[in-house]
Amino acid sequence: MSGILVVGEHRKGELRPVTGELIGAAVALKSTTGEPVRVAVIGEAPERYADALKLEGVDEILTVQAVVDAFDPEIYEASVRALIAARQPSLVLLPHTIDTLGYAAPLVACDGHGFATDIFGIVRDADGWLATRAGYGQKVNVEVDFPGRETVVLTVRPGAYKPVENAGAPAVAAIPAPAVTPRSQHLDFEEPAGGDDVDIPGAEFILSIGRGVGEEDNVEQFKELSDAAGATLGCSRPIADSGWLPKSRQVGQSGKTAANCKLYIAMGISGSVQHMAGMKHVDTIVAVNTDPEASIFTIARYGIVGDIFDIGQELRNHL
Repeated sequence: MSGILVVGEHRKGELRPVTGELIGAAVALKSTTGEPVRVAVIGEAPERYADALKLEGVDEILTVQAVVDAFDPEIYEASVRALIAARQPSLVLLPHTIDTLGYAAPLVACDGHGFATDIFGIVRDADGWLATRAGYGQKVNVEVDFPGRETVVLTVRPGAYKPVENAGAPAVAAIPAPAVTPRSQHLDFEEPAGGDDVDIPGAEFILSIGRGVGEEDNVEQFKELSDAAGATLGCSRPIADSGWLPKSRQVGQSGKTAANCKLYIAMGISGSVQHMAGMKHVDTIVAVNTDPEASIFTIARYGIVGDIFDIGQELRNHL
């Protein structure tokens, strides 16, 4: 068994961003292990996605033609099983998404693969693959190994890895589609009414608030500040847990990763390990906190020891 197999995900005729992140994870592992990287796409016309998957570090693109383009758990389970049989990978990377949760568990249960979900770290040592995920309500990191398993299947947390940007020239091959007749019919996509459609992983400029905001009534002024500055408003876990901002705006290990952020302003955030895990890809971090010993300053490029309300007002004065 050798090689890394990435199973891409698409919706409404477009590859989802998490597919690029999985390729980024696989290519990073290839650089340390030498394992070839293969990327599979399953759909009614899978070749339409091939050009977008021709990225640096990818060795082969595998297409599996399905009878429908929309996700179907039985089709994906059978197709991934066929892909594993055809290429014998030691590692299979799937996105940790609602689609994957519909077929990953029965796949590994039936075939006896190693399995871990929602992982955000992968390495290989002398004994095999080792995955890192959170445990005990995101309070600790847990390392999971897979003794005796020839193939390991992992679902990877979106935003945990940076996507590959440079083009490549991998080979393209078609894998025979398994004979599966869907027992359900996809009708349409319906977006949930209301809610908060903020895109924390895709935001390039984030202004986040933490406990230092004090009380819920103070949140609105930072909403206005972020809007005026052209930033996306984020928050730490205590703010989301209190219901002061939607969970979709939480940055951290149990929230969203600031995967594409270039500038992150952390206001009144002490810097827990869980929150800082969500900022590991950020180019420039500016921290504002009254406590000069706050952990956030250890990863910030620029630090301001001061009151977030005073600093916020100064920012408004210059916008």
